[in-house]
Amino acid sequence: MKRAVCPGTFDPMTNGHLDIIERASAVFDEIVVAVALSPEKGGGPLFTIDERVEMVAKATEHLPNVSVRPFDSLLVDLARQVGATIIVKGLRAVTDFEREFQMAQLNYRIDDEIETMFIVAIPEYMYLSSSAVKEIAGHGGVVEGLVPANVNERLVGRLRKGR
Repeated sequence: MKRAVCPGTFDPMTNGHLDIIERASAVFDEIVVAVALSPEKGGGPLFTIDERVEMVAKATEHLPNVSVRPFDSLLVDLARQVGATIIVKGLRAVTDFEREFQMAQLNYRIDDEIETMFIVAIPEYMYLSSSAVKEIAGHGGVVEGLVPANVNERLVGRLRKGR
């Protein structure tokens, strides 16, 4: 059985994230979506780790071979823990590649039995990021179609109430 880990902060999950997970789920027997705690990223997440896990789980419930779990460790350690031999990462642009390539090489140095596989974003989502979604929604813009419906509801609700 080929098991892969698809990590991210998912704050919030976008349709770009979902597309990568869906495409990876067609290639691997099992995908573990690993939601990173990431307390230091961008001034801290908008959503708690539990909220992000819940939103990702709801958005991926149509994929029977996908599970979701939080993590706050080295990604390679998580991959070993869940028995994954592949790390799946989405790439949007050259800037993503430079950072992801560096991380892939460091992960390989830690454990050369865990490979990194890149899935390139489709053109529709190449520009899409969680940061952009939060900025648009934070200024009252519409993000419907950029995020799964359940995420849109939570995002709008959160930003209306404030952090």
